[in-house]
Amino acid sequence: MGDVEEELEKLRAEIEKCRRCSLHKGRTKPVLGEGPAPAEIMLVGEAPGYWEDQQGKPFVGAAGRFLNELLALAGLKRSQVYITNVVKCRPPKNRDPKPEEEEACAPYLERQLSLLKPRLICTLGSHATARILSFFGLKPQPITKIHGKVFKAQSLLGGILIVPLFHPASALYKPPMKSLQFEDWKTVGRLLSET
Repeated sequence: MGDVEEELEKLRAEIEKCRRCSLHKGRTKPVLGEGPAPAEIMLVGEAPGYWEDQQGKPFVGAAGRFLNELLALAGLKRSQVYITNVVKCRPPKNRDPKPEEEEACAPYLERQLSLLKPRLICTLGSHATARILSFFGLKPQPITKIHGKVFKAQSLLGGILIVPLFHPASALYKPPMKSLQFEDWKTVGRLLSET
């Protein structure tokens, strides 16, 4: 096991003991994330859902199956990307994470970013988009206006590209969203072929 994997395992153990917000009271398993480490490409969602909470893995339910389809459109396999969430524990009834819950988990996400050193971050949904754009000093904007656009950011790790995307679950609730998501993920595929 390499240094990055060891540090991620330490982080996982820390999150399993976390009591920074009330979400720990209802969780079955916290969800750190999974994928290659370090990772060129990182996907950041909002929070675990029911199946993720049961298995301790990100995007394993219906939204996860659709995410696999979207990744394929970009010419990617799930095994090539690191997937995590802004919040590591499931909010009750899959509600949106509250600002204080996002703040409680922010140090964990920041450590993941510094350990994984991604060159491309795809944010999945409005909460993840706002959190990541803010983290890199960019002004958050509504996901409906910026989905599929490419933002360039600088960090101590060098240049990073950020592509805000709709959360895969949005297409499950609103089927017309599928065509928008297909186009956005094709943009990700073109971006990858160019870089």
